[in-house]
Amino acid sequence: MSLSRKRKKQLRKLQKDANTLWESQQVLLGQAGDVAREAGRQLGNYSREQVVPTVQHGYEKYAAPVVSRGLRTSAKVYNERLAPAAGAVIGSALSVWDAANEKRDALASGRGFGAIDVDKLQKKAQKYGKNATKRLTVAAPPAKKKMGAGGVLAIIFGIAAAAGVVYAAWQTLRADDELWVADDPLRAPDA
Repeated sequence: MSLSRKRKKQLRKLQKDANTLWESQQVLLGQAGDVAREAGRQLGNYSREQVVPTVQHGYEKYAAPVVSRGLRTSAKVYNERLAPAAGAVIGSALSVWDAANEKRDALASGRGFGAIDVDKLQKKAQKYGKNATKRLTVAAPPAKKKMGAGGVLAIIFGIAAAAGVVYAAWQTLRADDELWVADDPLRAPDA
């Protein structure tokens, strides 16, 4: 069955219109990609210039003082309360251990029990306690300059913003069933 000249002419015109539409879609998709790339660059610039300094300033103003105060308080409690108490316990235990060793040596050498020198034991306990307290006490480390919570938050916000741009571009450029784009950009589908 052959087509009439009129139908062939209409089909050629339709093919030409389809090719024109196809080419304009390719141009439009290229421009949409350019816009998405530029939006990503602008978002990165905005993040660097506005978001990061704001987050960093907020961290330094509100969170950093609370964190440093908490660290100072915990170090003070540890150094002034916990370490001396633990040192006293350790010192007492070591002095009792020494007294037991002295008595064992005295019994082994045949000197007998003899009197226990309590003052000597207390002095040893204090000496051992001071040494243990010195070793248990934590010195404040020198302040190091490193990325704080503000930097981490800025990175997280930057990643979230970039993900938003990628998602928006994907939604714009995704292939719907009605808007399917062929792999060959220069050749329109045959009518």
